[in-house]
Amino acid sequence: MGVKEKYSEELLLQEETARQNEIILYNDDVNTFDHVIDTLIDVCEHTPEQAEQCSLIVHYKGKCTVKTGEYDDLKPRCSRLLQAGLSAEIV
Repeated sequence: MGVKEKYSEELLLQEETARQNEIILYNDDVNTFDHVIDTLIDVCEHTPEQAEQCSLIVHYKGKCTVKTGEYDDLKPRCSRLLQAGLSAEIV
């Protein structure tokens, strides 16, 4: 592969990455750690360790990216987080 082809491939990868959206989960004073962890495991397919880490980040920092991907995949996941009583949005 020449330099030009490699450069073009890297640009395409950067453009694809740039189109990715994120679900941001926000802290609240209502939900328990267990509820947040269980919901992240169920909705975002986190491992228990990932979900626990995200819940701690949200608690101490106020927000955390919990899922990255294409909008069409994230929209139903974000809706499920909201239905579970969590505060989240897609950015």
